[in-house]
Amino acid sequence: MRVTLVYRHKNPHFFSVERVFSRLEDDLRKEADIETFIVPRLGVSLRNVLAAFRFSRRNHSDIFHVTGDIHYVVLGLPGRRTLLTVHDCVFLYQNSGLKRRVLKYLFLDAPVRRCKLVTTISEATRQDILKFTGCPPDKVVVIPNPVSQSIEYLPRPFREDRPVILFLGITPNKNLRRVIPALEGIDCQLHVVGVLPPPEKELLQQHRIDYRQSAHLSDQELAACYADADLVLFPSTFEGFGLPIIEGQKAGRPVITSSLSPMQEIADGSACLVDPFSIDSIRSGVLRVIRDRDYREQLVEAGFRNVTRFDAATIAHQYYSCYQQLNGQAASGGSKA
Repeated sequence: MRVTLVYRHKNPHFFSVERVFSRLEDDLRKEADIETFIVPRLGVSLRNVLAAFRFSRRNHSDIFHVTGDIHYVVLGLPGRRTLLTVHDCVFLYQNSGLKRRVLKYLFLDAPVRRCKLVTTISEATRQDILKFTGCPPDKVVVIPNPVSQSIEYLPRPFREDRPVILFLGITPNKNLRRVIPALEGIDCQLHVVGVLPPPEKELLQQHRIDYRQSAHLSDQELAACYADADLVLFPSTFEGFGLPIIEGQKAGRPVITSSLSPMQEIADGSACLVDPFSIDSIRSGVLRVIRDRDYREQLVEAGFRNVTRFDAATIAHQYYSCYQQLNGQAASGGSKA
């Protein structure tokens, strides 16, 4: 079976989709003939749809898999043979009015209607898709993200006197503006992965937080950040999945995350849960992990057990099963259009 993975145009500032599927490609190649197609333009572009259309006419793939973000490109591909992965519906929560209606049509309604099967990375996002599109429930399948093979457990003593707290991402939903006041007065170093905007830098200085930042990291560099950390702080207010949870757990670090879906489901009882909208709750969670050694060790052990659910080979096989399903339906339908 020949499968084409369709990727958005490369953008050095956004690479999470590419990072996820690069972790799966080697395992997918063990079961299918995999090739990739990268659309020629950034953002929303008719040229991307036309390029996908021309590519699908020249290329005789059995399955086309739009890997995320550029959902609208499905409109240029043969619907019967196309699988779409939706990572989240955050764009519907961040916009309103005419802009929201246009985005909903281009990135959700039309693509979901046209493609044969949709995968998403959490039950929370699946419920969003069903709510916003009204599509049949059996059309949307949950396949979680894989954990990076680059991340390894490197044991090291927990620095109770001055821990390094790893914080990943700087978009508003990552919740840095609540984390900063929550850490005031706690002797620690905050390691932020992402390019800090000036307002956040000012807030860090205002609350006298010792911090450092890293950006544009390779998988190996990110793994080094986890190895250097004492704990991972991820109190996000909105996610499609929550990859830092399982990355931190694979590294053997205690994780603090939100008591919201999907983070709560991804952690599955193996992380310290806090109310992401409460500065006091975030602070209490951090202090408990720092001060309670037995609790930390329980989180680490539970994290090791939890992360086995997200092995790349297991996730790749779930996608392959979807490809087989689509290929069988397309063949029985008698047409590849």
